[in-house]
Amino acid sequence: MKNLVIVESPSKSKTIEKYLGKDYHVVSSKGHIRDLATTGKGGLGIDVENDFEPTYKISSDKRAVVKELKELAGKSEHVYLASDPDREGEAIAWHLANVLDLDMADENRIIFHEITKNTVVEALKHPRTIDQNLVKSQETRRMLDRIIGFKLSKLLQNKIRSKSAGRVQSVALRLIVERENEIRAFKSEEYWTLGANFEKDGKEFKANLIKVDGKKANLKTQEDVDAIIARCSKDFIVSSIEKKIRKKEARMPFITSTLQQEASTKLGFGAKKTMQIAQKLYEGLPLANGTEGLISYMRTDSTRLSDVFVKDAESHIETIYGKEYCGRARQKNSENAQDAHEAIRPTNIKNTPEEVKPYLTNDQYKLYKLIYARTLASLMAASRFDVVNAQIVCDGCEFSANGSILMFDGYLKVYSDYETVKDEMLPAMQEQEVFHEVELEGKQHFTEPPLRYSEARLIKDLEEKGIGRPSTYAIIIDTLQARGYVSLDRPSEGSKTKVFFPTEQGELTDAKLQEFFNSIINVTYTADMEHHLDEIANGERNNIEELRTFYNQFEPLLENAYENMEKKELEKTGEKCPECGNDLVYRVGRYGKFISCIDFPNCRYTKSEEEEENGGVEEVCPNCGSKMVMKKGRYGSFLACSNYPECKYIKSTKVKEDPVPTGEKCPECGHDLVQRKSRFGTTFVGCSNYPKCRYIKKEPKKAKAEKTSKDETKKTAKTTRKSAKKVVKKAGKKDEEKTS
Repeated sequence: MKNLVIVESPSKSKTIEKYLGKDYHVVSSKGHIRDLATTGKGGLGIDVENDFEPTYKISSDKRAVVKELKELAGKSEHVYLASDPDREGEAIAWHLANVLDLDMADENRIIFHEITKNTVVEALKHPRTIDQNLVKSQETRRMLDRIIGFKLSKLLQNKIRSKSAGRVQSVALRLIVERENEIRAFKSEEYWTLGANFEKDGKEFKANLIKVDGKKANLKTQEDVDAIIARCSKDFIVSSIEKKIRKKEARMPFITSTLQQEASTKLGFGAKKTMQIAQKLYEGLPLANGTEGLISYMRTDSTRLSDVFVKDAESHIETIYGKEYCGRARQKNSENAQDAHEAIRPTNIKNTPEEVKPYLTNDQYKLYKLIYARTLASLMAASRFDVVNAQIVCDGCEFSANGSILMFDGYLKVYSDYETVKDEMLPAMQEQEVFHEVELEGKQHFTEPPLRYSEARLIKDLEEKGIGRPSTYAIIIDTLQARGYVSLDRPSEGSKTKVFFPTEQGELTDAKLQEFFNSIINVTYTADMEHHLDEIANGERNNIEELRTFYNQFEPLLENAYENMEKKELEKTGEKCPECGNDLVYRVGRYGKFISCIDFPNCRYTKSEEEEENGGVEEVCPNCGSKMVMKKGRYGSFLACSNYPECKYIKSTKVKEDPVPTGEKCPECGHDLVQRKSRFGTTFVGCSNYPKCRYIKKEPKKAKAEKTSKDETKKTAKTTRKSAKKVVKKAGKKDEEKTS
């Protein structure tokens, strides 16, 4: 074997191998092959006293992968490490080089930001050495997360029975709890607005009160409104008319955070789902001309687009829409952006959403269409509006009326599905024009509390505050829910957007972290840490010094918390365990709240909260004579033997319905026919002498026309599936012919 190329994803390996041909064998490491061990002091896998020396261990589920990689590397002349183009990918390449005994001085690291044939082939021409600064940055982040994750989680589990804490996760929880506290403390205040309804040339329009005697209008009560209405009993005069052209530029192409936000608000996708779909689009899908990656790398915080792509896109815009629709490439990165790779964009501007739709699932098509439209729009001309603003006054009270009309759609030509524009033109007016008998209408309002965080709003806030990195947002959100610290629910019936509510345990966790670890679990410290990690990646900061500084600050806080944090005792039910006589307590398990013995695991007596509410279950196990207890499983409640696992007897709590007589007789045996329910919930009529007689009454056949229609539908669907298979098969043959 001449060349071995190692990538992260199995699906990516298949795509790339087709591009490179027979001289290359492309295999997958399936992500990280090793991680910090759980040995040593505190199970950290880090020798804190010896300059934070890490100990790595091959993951148990990767041993077979590593064995295969070693065998393949031994047979190959060259080994190329082509993991993802970010710090995590650089660390994976470094771990692979260590395990496979590759020379760190070799230029064997290749990167590409999109999976297309030209890009992959070009990357092989420019291998480099592994960037040790990027590796150190990732390693520092991993060790910080391990120290906080292990030590702080252990403390919280011991003291307040919370499941875990994390360097970034806990700050995200802080934001959600803070917002909830703001909402609780909020006091709504009354205010009013006053509108004037005008009519001219059969067209009605409205103006709103903005100033009274040159000062901003401030109407607190209905009395204030009534006073203005009484004052405005004279004619209304147009004092000024301002006309101008307003331009609206398209937004920048997507970075990871903005893609997650827009997919949430426009498509209803959660952050995790968005990233899973984007991963598939990046790794490659079978198209008409072979497998190809449809988008560039989806973990990025840069809005930059390559010169080659911009040139192709501008040509496409001019050809399809006209020269007047061509805009210019713009770039605006936040101060936290690493700019390691481009914005998220299509790999080929000719792969329009309509062209590739037959090869994508519905969700893949929706996300690809959004990415394609946003990228193209970012390179198109601004939309232009004619805007008119009229100031109308009456006895020192100034009202403002606004109107606008779209004159040139510009980027909205391709992005109108995601941005709506309403034309609201005012009728033609002249300065000093007079309006008589104008109707005034006051409206009462109340100030509203700040909005709770939706997924999109939380991601936006995390990004703006510099907390975490684009690739971590989906994981943060997922972890907070998995730990039971927050729930994602609709705030009221009919609400479209789900928002985060902190749970009781989440608020307790945040309160204790703020009480004892406020100096490191806060927005500023976490954002500063991200800057420090960036500096390590750039070779501007020493990673060991950073770890030592953090640890020297963290350890005294931890010791203080162990000494002074009050331990949360389990809530007692007031009953005694019937098996050992100890107290019964409430616990929270996988399927909700339940009651168990405080002496667990020595005594394994349990019962559900439902059993407590219903006064218990007066039943014994027919197998061993032990008490039966109510349990909750994934399919609902059931009775189980309390002597589990020695006795595994269970009994359904579902009540069987008695057969209902139909008044008919069985044509086979003469017994009554009855109506029953099958195990699948469907109703049917059968013989009451079952199982001796198995007669089942058949339903009358449906109309022939209806049956024919259904047959035709099935036939059409079958033909469509066959056609689709033929297209894919032909595409595969073409690809093979091109390769050979």
